[in-house]
Amino acid sequence: PLQTLLFRHVRGLPHGWAVAVTGCTGVLSIARARAYGGPHGKPYLALGTLMKHLIAAVLALSASVPASVGPAWAGEALDGIRARGVLRVGTTGDYKPFTFRGADGGYSGADIVMAGRLADRLGVKLELVPTVWASLLPDFVAGKFDAAMGGVSVTPARAARGTFSTVTFVDGKRPVARCADQDRFVSVAAIDQPGVRVVVNPGASNEEFARASFPHAALRVHGDNATVFDEIVAGRADVMVTDGIEVDHQSHLHPELCPARVAAPFTRLEKAYLLPRDAELVALVDGWLAEERASGAFDRTLAAAQQGP
Repeated sequence: PLQTLLFRHVRGLPHGWAVAVTGCTGVLSIARARAYGGPHGKPYLALGTLMKHLIAAVLALSASVPASVGPAWAGEALDGIRARGVLRVGTTGDYKPFTFRGADGGYSGADIVMAGRLADRLGVKLELVPTVWASLLPDFVAGKFDAAMGGVSVTPARAARGTFSTVTFVDGKRPVARCADQDRFVSVAAIDQPGVRVVVNPGASNEEFARASFPHAALRVHGDNATVFDEIVAGRADVMVTDGIEVDHQSHLHPELCPARVAAPFTRLEKAYLLPRDAELVALVDGWLAEERASGAFDRTLAAAQQGP
């Protein structure tokens, strides 16, 4: 009976708490064996009293789970994907080499390919759901898609509302500028100067970093991440600081642009797939990712996307 009660409530708990509560069943089993192990065969603690304490703890945990932790808890997300027969992946379509939406509406990029392979592993169809960086997290919490993929950085705000897969890529913020300036913008201090025109895309970690790091520079937010680098090429901006992989890829696409010769990235960041707090789904994704990495398939996919248009 107590085990039934525990597992009934486990499905409504985030993964970490679910594991802790499930462990209570083991405590109960030990208690049954040792409840009457006191002096002269008397109980240290009456079994009925112990059960009351455990039940009260489970109920308290269930009642204290915040309503805003994410769009799904243990079991619900994976069950929903299988019931629909569709994996809905939110992606911005503006961050090469991970995700890009062309003029014809079609998507390309390393994480788009990976999303297709994940859907195949789940035995369902893939539906790509358009989103933008500024609303990616609210859209995820609202349940508009099951996972966010496409160069998504691990941030505390996102981790507070869902959970992340194992890390897919480690990177850091670096500057990109016209090639004539690649030895000019080699530090945060060199960029944070009056008259330096910094351009940034809206609503994500790039804007957050720029606002925090360049209070003295002329900072301008450009609304379209797909064309933000054209602002530097055209001479309307001097520099942008973004993820290193994007710096390298955009320099590959635009011969006028070069990575600034910095001694090291300005930050360290990790990329992963944003998922609901569903332990079964997370375990499945992490296992699949481990296989993709071990076989070299993930690295080949990313390398091909980096060399693409």
